[in-house]
Amino acid sequence: MGRALIVSAGASSNEYISARLTELGYARPLIVPSAAEARRRMLESDFELIVVNAPLPDEFGHELCADAVEKTDAGVVFLAKAAVAEQLLTPLSEQGVLLVTKPFSNTFFLQAIHMAAASNHRLLLLRQENQRLQEKLAQVRLVSRAKCCLIELGHMTEAEAHRCIEKKAMDTRRDRTEVAQEILDSYDPAQ
Repeated sequence: MGRALIVSAGASSNEYISARLTELGYARPLIVPSAAEARRRMLESDFELIVVNAPLPDEFGHELCADAVEKTDAGVVFLAKAAVAEQLLTPLSEQGVLLVTKPFSNTFFLQAIHMAAASNHRLLLLRQENQRLQEKLAQVRLVSRAKCCLIELGHMTEAEAHRCIEKKAMDTRRDRTEVAQEILDSYDPAQ
């Protein structure tokens, strides 16, 4: 499993949360006592899971959860007393934070951790797919620019420009994007 960050000021809570996370395969979770320290650590490292145990000495903790969801890919679990949890449930849920009311059972806590890890995994898969699609889109744009260059400067039709790029790619056993970049460079060396 990945890395886990525990943000909690209570020593007994820290021991319990750390022990449960270690049981789930998070080797040596990092424990910090304040939201400011947690924000600094989130900038330095990637975490798969962030558990915030409210209240914290420098803020209540729900603001930190919102920042963690916005700035990291981590699954975020917020532990708060039931009286406060009712007020925060809707806004935190809309942001993607799992809210666990204290006191809680061991089983319920472990289920929340599993759900946070699953959401982290799903988000990572979506980001990878997005990256793949962005790369594909960039390739299509490059080939389209090369076609436009062939149409305008090479006096070809769209079909001829397409065929030219495809044929050159097949004949030289290269990717269409390499051929397209070569065409763009040949017509405009400044690019």
